[in-house]
Amino acid sequence: MNVIVPTEHGDARITWYPADAGRMVLAVSHGAGGGVEARDLQALARVLPSHGVTVALVEQPWRVAGKKVAPAPKTLDSGWRGVWPALSAPGLPVVAGGRSAGARVACRTGAELGAVGVLALSFPLHPPGKPAKSRLDELVGAGVPVLVVQGGNDPFGKPGEFPDDGVFELVEVPFADHGFGVPKRAGVGEPETLAVVTDAVVSWTSSLR
Repeated sequence: MNVIVPTEHGDARITWYPADAGRMVLAVSHGAGGGVEARDLQALARVLPSHGVTVALVEQPWRVAGKKVAPAPKTLDSGWRGVWPALSAPGLPVVAGGRSAGARVACRTGAELGAVGVLALSFPLHPPGKPAKSRLDELVGAGVPVLVVQGGNDPFGKPGEFPDDGVFELVEVPFADHGFGVPKRAGVGEPETLAVVTDAVVSWTSSLR
């Protein structure tokens, strides 16, 4: 079910995948280089509803308008805030999530919006080849439980580059790149790779209250 939501930056779009007896909403947005057709977002939409989690895939206004380049972070955050009332309307706890740039938005706004947790898919810890330009502060400052699902070969930050200090939970997707693609030489297919992502999210959301 597609729903258009007006925001101050234009219309956003939510595609709902309802659970039969939903106990939670997982609202997930896309990154700066793609939309909600991303393989991991689609996998979550297929799998999570059978585990009692309604999935809402959110397209930011710039994507709905057909633009090719994402706006500034401040505008992304504002657009996400504009969609939030529609996400919380079912009256269920809401997990704020996103992939890449969308994960940063969720981290920056999750606590203020009342999210019960943040799902960060392929969190861009730093630009490729520039580890000194860290965005770790956004992740550790989320203020709510955070699950990071990160590809083992993500040029925006490999799992070993994240601190192991208990502030957030991290699950590695072996051999995967920023889009959770895996090279053929790894001997692992896309279904197995995506199962790592969805299994981690199912387990983590089950632990949230």
